[in-house]
Amino acid sequence: MKKVIVCEKAPGAIGPYSQAIEANGMVFVSGQLPIDAATGNMAVSIEDQTRQSLENIKYILDAAGLTMEHIVKTTVFLNDMSAFAEMNKVYTTYFDGSYPARSAFAVKELPKGASVEIECIAVR
Repeated sequence: MKKVIVCEKAPGAIGPYSQAIEANGMVFVSGQLPIDAATGNMAVSIEDQTRQSLENIKYILDAAGLTMEHIVKTTVFLNDMSAFAEMNKVYTTYFDGSYPARSAFAVKELPKGASVEIECIAVR
């Protein structure tokens, strides 16, 4: 059985998908663009975009009753790998040294012209 996770603090889906799905104690969070749900705005710098994407993940996990410590895997999509170091500086501040497994990819383009999108899997 699966459960749809809905969180109003994070931006709604911009397509036919859920913000997150829980199944068998695992929460699969869809890729989070750096959109502030309250304003609909997207920050400009890669640091601020990374921060907003991770804040959106925190909001969704909170709605599921979880925290960032429950994350076991993340995937980071960047529109330019030259931003990897700047993204990493912000990313590391969201974990207490017990980092989840991670993949990072450069992609040609991200929705809405974003520079970064982050998805994750968390486990209860």
